[in-house]
Amino acid sequence: MDRNHEEIWNKCLAIIKDNVPAVSYRTWFSPIIPVKLERYILTIQVPSPFFYEYLEEHYIDILKMTLRRNLGKDARLEYTIIMDNSQKSNSHPATMQLPAGNRSSLTNKPVNMPLRNNEIKNPFVIPGIKKVHIDPQLNPDKNFDNFVEGDCNRLARSAGYAIANNPGGTTFNPLFLYSESGLGKTHLAQAIGIEAKNRFPEKIILYVSANKFMTQFAEATRNNNRNDFIHFYQMIDVLIVDDVQEFAGKTGTNDIFFHIFNHLHQSGKQIIITSDRAPIDLTGLSKRLLSRFKWGLSAELQVPDFETREAILEKKRYKDGINIAPEVIKYIAANITTNVRELEGALISFLAQSMLTKKELTLDLARQTISKLVKYTRREINVKEIINEVCDYFNIKEELLHSKSRKREIVQARQTAMYFTKKYTNLSLASIGAEIGGKDHATVLHAYKTVKNLCETNKDFNNYILDLEKKLKRYMS
Repeated sequence: MDRNHEEIWNKCLAIIKDNVPAVSYRTWFSPIIPVKLERYILTIQVPSPFFYEYLEEHYIDILKMTLRRNLGKDARLEYTIIMDNSQKSNSHPATMQLPAGNRSSLTNKPVNMPLRNNEIKNPFVIPGIKKVHIDPQLNPDKNFDNFVEGDCNRLARSAGYAIANNPGGTTFNPLFLYSESGLGKTHLAQAIGIEAKNRFPEKIILYVSANKFMTQFAEATRNNNRNDFIHFYQMIDVLIVDDVQEFAGKTGTNDIFFHIFNHLHQSGKQIIITSDRAPIDLTGLSKRLLSRFKWGLSAELQVPDFETREAILEKKRYKDGINIAPEVIKYIAANITTNVRELEGALISFLAQSMLTKKELTLDLARQTISKLVKYTRREINVKEIINEVCDYFNIKEELLHSKSRKREIVQARQTAMYFTKKYTNLSLASIGAEIGGKDHATVLHAYKTVKNLCETNKDFNNYILDLEKKLKRYMS
């Protein structure tokens, strides 16, 4: 066969791109790397066991269809998964190869984890403790329905929902959620617990902050009942520990949590951990504990983009039954860009200001309120607004901008939209390309340089850009 693996995979991607949403394509297919093609077997590399499971669960049909179309009815797909070698003396990355449609082989032998021994039986019974009497300590409002999904948290949410459907039975155990404060990791961790409890009422689920865990341990030590403390936590089916970075420097807590972690993990129980930084950046924790945090999936929650912030405010507005004009929601979302907690706080401040001053919920009142919360209020323009303005200016339909047309006026409009999106948003080149015509990052970079050069060499074109810039800056006032 004279076709190479990259050619075949690119042909598959061309079909897939037309059949899945753009966001899903960027999240689940862009990171895949074709590795080799041997006769009718294409091998692709995915970045984690979670990717493998997600592809198998949601996209195996379209993968099979596209492969058979390009390689014939005998086509087969195999995965190569990079393994974490932190526990091995060999420093070179290792891989695990699995055929498509073979989830059980990965589930029974998770990569980057040691094989489990026989389940360790609890040798003690704590009198008086019954499963039904253990309060999970979960806030019912922090559920999946109230958790807004976006590019900033899609991987973490998808993993969390999969865990809730099969606690302890996925390859991402533990699930390590990390982010700066206020980006939703506690909400997501509790949402997993709530969903798991709804699906498996018989399971013992417990949420505990790291600070509460340390207080309980100190009290158990003073009262000489460490064994009761350990065996209580060994009973848990889904243990959620929040802000684990607070264990830093606490040697006794590190040791006790290490043994609890080992027992739960070897018993097939689910562990969920949150932190304000990635495992590799944690300091003051024992090396053996840190190594175990890396066994499963580490997922970061990032700062939400404009669309996600807008959706968060819309959901809260709808839930509370508040009538706020769309332009007010957009203004708050555009100017509070740090984290979800401050975004919701800004909305509460806005509502409070309205009640105290007996003023309507207007854009002017929103400006007054937000000006007291942030030093500099500059509206963040989004790619959709840029596309709309460019299409209107060049008098073309938006579908033509996204098409493969090579007509000069279409290409110029497309390049102009890419130029302004790169200039006025924080989107990566790859994300800009995906949003505008499904192009790659190299095309976006070329477009940006082309427009910049034309501005310097063509006076008429420069006037077009200056005129468009004035229109776009209305969104940022």
